[in-house]
Amino acid sequence: MRFEKAGMIIKLARLLAGTAEGMTIDEIAITFHVSRRTAERLKATVEAIFPQLEAITDGHKLRFRITGGLDRFLQAPTSDELSELHSAAKELKLRGSSLQSSLLNSLGEKIKSSLRPTDKHKLAPDIDALTVTSGYVIPIGPQPFADPNVLEVVRSAIKSGNCLTFIYGKNANFRRTVSPWGILYGRSYYLVGPALGKQKPALWRFDKLHLIEIDGQAILPPTDWSISDFSARSFGVFQEKPQKIILHFTPQAAYDASRFLFHRDQITTQQPDRSVVIQFTASGSLEIANHLFTWGNSVAIVEPQSLREKLCEMLESALQHHKATTISDVSSP
Repeated sequence: MRFEKAGMIIKLARLLAGTAEGMTIDEIAITFHVSRRTAERLKATVEAIFPQLEAITDGHKLRFRITGGLDRFLQAPTSDELSELHSAAKELKLRGSSLQSSLLNSLGEKIKSSLRPTDKHKLAPDIDALTVTSGYVIPIGPQPFADPNVLEVVRSAIKSGNCLTFIYGKNANFRRTVSPWGILYGRSYYLVGPALGKQKPALWRFDKLHLIEIDGQAILPPTDWSISDFSARSFGVFQEKPQKIILHFTPQAAYDASRFLFHRDQITTQQPDRSVVIQFTASGSLEIANHLFTWGNSVAIVEPQSLREKLCEMLESALQHHKATTISDVSSP
């Protein structure tokens, strides 16, 4: 048996043991990028090794899963996996996401505590070597802030399907009731959900949530709604009517632009003169203009005209401000 096929079988066994609803043959084929016939052979091999594999009827399809879990040999973490978990927690902390970082660190400690002493002893040198030699560039910009207690209340409400009530902003004097549909992580933490009486979800910044409480049954999102699709509509965070964005980058900036992720659904096209055209559909024109400001004269906005005008207004405003500003009473340290 080839080594790569053995790896696929082990991975499939782990997937089937880790799912409650099971996987169809088509889903197995998609996951491993193989034909349906190959997926059927992989399933048959797993079934021969793990007799506890069971089939569940789902309409006209069968779903397969392994009940009872797998043995320690197949489930034991590797040094690479544990070091990457540690590195991910470290990077999140450097980016200011200390809440997520602490959760990953807690998970790592739980995994390590479940290992046998001999396994810990064997993994420790490799984990130390990998984590010590990994470094990260600290990102410049605003760091996210969120009260751990607020995050805990929001998560509890999402899990229980309850509403949240809170005062939004320091000077507000009335409570809002919101059905929590999700959380967006970025330069700030945002609660996503519609306010009472509204159908469309809005964004609520965590650092503006005060006196937050769980209260009553929430309105659940439509079955076809997802947080990933919602966030993909925007270049950054702010939501507005999506527009088709077409950007043309000079040949000198083409290499950097082609490696840059502007949007998850972007289309990058190499031009005959070695320049690059990138197009995507998104909202958040102010955020897009702010970002394009950093590309200087390396980029031209092909569409829409409104985005080009917004960037021009920003450039003119910045130019007038810095021309007119004189600071004579500031001493250098």
